[in-house]
Amino acid sequence: MRKGEQTRVAILDAALDLASRDGLEGLTIGLLAERMQMSKSGVFAHFGSREDLQVEVVREYHRRFEDEVFFPSLREARGLPRLRSMMNRWMERRIQEVTTGCIYISGAVEYDDRAASAVREQLVHSVTMWREALLRAIRQAKDEGHLKAETDPALMLFELYSFTLGLHHDARFLHLPEAVQLTRDALEKTIVSYQSDNSR
Repeated sequence: MRKGEQTRVAILDAALDLASRDGLEGLTIGLLAERMQMSKSGVFAHFGSREDLQVEVVREYHRRFEDEVFFPSLREARGLPRLRSMMNRWMERRIQEVTTGCIYISGAVEYDDRAASAVREQLVHSVTMWREALLRAIRQAKDEGHLKAETDPALMLFELYSFTLGLHHDARFLHLPEAVQLTRDALEKTIVSYQSDNSR
């Protein structure tokens, strides 16, 4: 990469770290410039505004999320193996984010009741893409006969998604040491309850 591109990547890395810790609203050009030992104008040269920077941070978070969770799971067989991989990889990432923070969750809290903005729209778009991927995996598992014929994909998605939110709440907010194992147990119990007899 050229020097300018390298600098932009370094700024984005630092911005992602700060946003994970302090939230997207806690991310300021001044704070980022101080972290990078650059001038504010130097940061602005790569990102035209604070909102542009915040949007790009959400996009970068989503790119990394896909690289770590979604794309590796596509190597698994279609159906329940792929769905399990997606959930397990997502769970591992959530466990790591207990200490670093999750932009999707903090962003949802920061922007849930705000008027339309580019940052909110990017957050909703990214989260919706992941939910649609999970829903597609559930439907494929049902089509493959791995899940019971009466499985409601939307309900199963709600349950699976809720477990990761519960993990974040209990582990990060309440600091409950048993949160990770309880989440793993609840997740497995739920998946098994949906499994068809011939896939057990």
